[in-house]
Amino acid sequence: MADYDYDLFVIGAGSGGVRAARVAAMSGAKVGVAEEYRVGGTCVIRGCVPKKFMVYASEVTSQLKTAKGYGWTIENAKFDWKGFIHDKDVEIARLSGIYVTNLQKAGANLLHGRAQVIDAHTVEVLPKEGSKDAGTYTAKKILIATGGRPVKPDFPGAEYGITSDEAFHLPKLPKSIMVVGGGYIAVEFAGIFAGLGVQTTLLYRGANILRGFDDDVRSHLADELGKKGIKVVLGCSHTSIEKQEDGTLLSTLTSDLTFETEAVMFATGREPYVQGLGLEKAGVKLNDKGAIAVDEFSKTNVPSIWAVGDVTDRINLTPVAIREGAAFAQTEFYDNPTTFDHDMVASAVFSQPPVGSVGMTEAEARHAFGTVDIYRSVFRPMKITFYGGQERCLIKLVVKADDQKVVGVHVVGPDSPEIIQMAAIAVKMGVTKQQWDSTCAVHPTLAEELVTMREKYVPVEVGGVG
Repeated sequence: MADYDYDLFVIGAGSGGVRAARVAAMSGAKVGVAEEYRVGGTCVIRGCVPKKFMVYASEVTSQLKTAKGYGWTIENAKFDWKGFIHDKDVEIARLSGIYVTNLQKAGANLLHGRAQVIDAHTVEVLPKEGSKDAGTYTAKKILIATGGRPVKPDFPGAEYGITSDEAFHLPKLPKSIMVVGGGYIAVEFAGIFAGLGVQTTLLYRGANILRGFDDDVRSHLADELGKKGIKVVLGCSHTSIEKQEDGTLLSTLTSDLTFETEAVMFATGREPYVQGLGLEKAGVKLNDKGAIAVDEFSKTNVPSIWAVGDVTDRINLTPVAIREGAAFAQTEFYDNPTTFDHDMVASAVFSQPPVGSVGMTEAEARHAFGTVDIYRSVFRPMKITFYGGQERCLIKLVVKADDQKVVGVHVVGPDSPEIIQMAAIAVKMGVTKQQWDSTCAVHPTLAEELVTMREKYVPVEVGGVG
């Protein structure tokens, strides 16, 4: 190892890269970490964390409605966008600083600048204004953890649209916006903007939002978004965007529909950030999705190079990247071969209402096992029935018929991300429906519905209605 500048060089100081660097450094290894932007990566700087702050801010609208329903009088409630953005940026800077401190405490060396691979054991850090870290470094092992980047579609006028990156720093709130996409980023930002008083349209080319989620979840959430005042437009996409004299954007769609909004935000997918990394120089292979191809230990086809997180396009979630980074470090620096099990990973969508999901959808389970038992409940939560609210929750269990194992849990409603975290433990351990039902309910809660469903759900098919 003395022949190299570093035992490990990590490219990218996001959640996965930082965890791998810290764990490796604490073993006594000499670790270098290069970051071209800000330490913390997508999640901390321009993803999960600032987005959740925006969700919290936007939920106050419905909370004010609830307060009124419970007898409170709140006058002259007003939202200060510029003040909120300032405070959000201050908090993000604090969290980024914590990441830097933790790296330094672990003994890792942070280098500011964009890094690229020169060969299997050499990395070049390019000059960055204000940084003195530019140079060429050698390393016995190289870990790539550069994450992903938002993708913009290609059509006339697409350049007038923004992505989630810019949405965190808008100088002012638009009066109206079209959010393009049907995934979790799109539905989350649609809820954010609508909650902050922006006239919001959600446009998706597919038949329904949240592709890959359970079909009942998808249809239920689409209905609930409509109740929040979001106009959901499905089955069509842009042909062009024209910027008009007053600055508004005229969107023309494939269905000949037109929409005039102050802003258009694209949430049409993300791609692994491999551009300019020099992977071809080292012979690192990509898969058919353009992501870095790795094995179960996150190793590439080059014996000295590994990759974790979204750049590998396995499960693009922050906790997954962290676990992959930790597993890599355990394997390579503690002589403790460790892999991360990507099965039964729970996920949450911070839409309004939010979604929590773990395991198989009904369609996936039927395809895999043939016969399955479905338990399903749709109801108004206790909190809003008091004042006549019409929002509804959905809770659904997917159970394998032959051995009664619970293979899927899906919740749409208040606190569903918190609920699914606990449900995921039981599902991961292979809980059966009988064991599930033996758990006594906590009353009165929304989650108690999970353990009180006894009758199998049979969809009504008369007249084509399901």
